[in-house]
Amino acid sequence: MCIITDAYRYKVLAILCDGFDAAVAEPRLYSAAENELGLRQFLESQGHEYIVFSAKDGAEDGFGKLIGDTDVLITIPFYSTVLTREFFEKAKNLKICIVAGVGFDHIDLNAALVHSVQVLEVSGASVVSIAEQVVMSILLLVRNFTTAHEMVEGGEWQLSHIARNAFDLENKVVGIIGTGRIGYSILERLVPFDCQLLYWDDNPLKLEEQEQAVNVRRIRDLKEFVSLCDVIVVSIPLHEGTISLVNRELLSHFRKGTWLVNCARGAICNMDDVAAALRSGHLRGYAGDSWNIHPAPKDHPWRSMKNPLHGGNCMTPHYSALTLDAQARYARGVKTILERFFAGEDQDPDDVVVGVGQSLRKVCGQ
Repeated sequence: MCIITDAYRYKVLAILCDGFDAAVAEPRLYSAAENELGLRQFLESQGHEYIVFSAKDGAEDGFGKLIGDTDVLITIPFYSTVLTREFFEKAKNLKICIVAGVGFDHIDLNAALVHSVQVLEVSGASVVSIAEQVVMSILLLVRNFTTAHEMVEGGEWQLSHIARNAFDLENKVVGIIGTGRIGYSILERLVPFDCQLLYWDDNPLKLEEQEQAVNVRRIRDLKEFVSLCDVIVVSIPLHEGTISLVNRELLSHFRKGTWLVNCARGAICNMDDVAAALRSGHLRGYAGDSWNIHPAPKDHPWRSMKNPLHGGNCMTPHYSALTLDAQARYARGVKTILERFFAGEDQDPDDVVVGVGQSLRKVCGQ
């Protein structure tokens, strides 16, 4: 634990989500407001002030009053309070913003840079959790599992209705859009399935050994890339260059019957265009964990969309990076970032999205 010799103590504000009775029963739900990322004893033992708001209260007057003299802000990448340019103008004392997880699309990074506010995330915390979710989603789609399970629940037994849209993953062409930590981890996990692996990324893999290790080939043109794939996985950050990247025009270059898995932000895929492609059968299936609206309204088309054979929907609420194992990594990562900040030490470069006086981290699509 870092020891602060300076008399200055920091005001730390965390905007988390309500966990309700589940968080009371399970203290390892660290991202819940009730469990406070497990930081209270650590912070208060050093004399820091620690205030926790639930995400639903983020826009209330109380939050606005507190942010003016807050030194450290902790947010979560789901149910996020949006940190706009106006926010940074009000946060006169803010020095560092920490994302307890991975994903910074709720933060105006240019404004943070202008106001000399560091932005960090716990970069490796969710890699395994999301990569495993993607492999699971691919298998659920390709094997037509959801439709089969719904048939069992409904008391029916028409095997031909399931088998007509069920396939093996072996020998399929699987393409990854984005080969950061998560994208590459997905490739590693797909190797045993004997797929043909492709990737598209305008920041290509740096080492030839990385490509050889997973036997993956880079396709430079995005339209050509999607035309070659049976399964496409989206694994890139959301920013101004990737909003609605997967839209009607790009979907027209997909093979008919492609399965699409989005393990990144929902807004990278155009809501209406994806729903139309699935309903027409141009997409055979769509799986996603993140939505363009959180929480998704009850009439969101992705809740109920199906392909012409009444399947192909493997949507889940935004929980892939919320396994108890991932939340433990988030909590440890935030604590480590805080310790380094209090001690005036350099942060792990992989965690830094915006450094003081530094340009923004370049990510795929920028």
